[in-house]
Amino acid sequence: MSESDLSIRVANDLKELAVIAEQVDAFCGRREIAPTVAYQVNLSLDELLTNTISYGYKDGARHEIRIDLNIDGDRLIIRIEDDARQFDLTDSDPNRADTDSGLDERMPGGLGIFLVHQMMDSISYRRENNKNIVVLGKKFETA
Repeated sequence: MSESDLSIRVANDLKELAVIAEQVDAFCGRREIAPTVAYQVNLSLDELLTNTISYGYKDGARHEIRIDLNIDGDRLIIRIEDDARQFDLTDSDPNRADTDSGLDERMPGGLGIFLVHQMMDSISYRRENNKNIVVLGKKFETA
């Protein structure tokens, strides 16, 4: 692993989201990546991992989720790998999220994926060896 890499391994537990956020903030801070980019990455990870942890595992067992961050020029590449149920977030329509209705009128669901699509510059998905692999890309400037 090079100096520009960060690899995080966590359990499928919502309590782990705070650990991930701290490590992403520290990683971005060390590399002088703007706090707004760190915020967008953390919000995207929070949305995606909350869905994975809440809906992706039906057996109640402990599973490992891996998050890798790498700098490629002026892009931050975030790779998420898990063994949850298959879910291709690139296959859902991010525009289906109801962003016009008030909170009381809005149907639940879809807003998190909409936010991820809005904040990231690229999103890819593949299923490989019974694992979901999501790769997010975010251009950045140093702070």
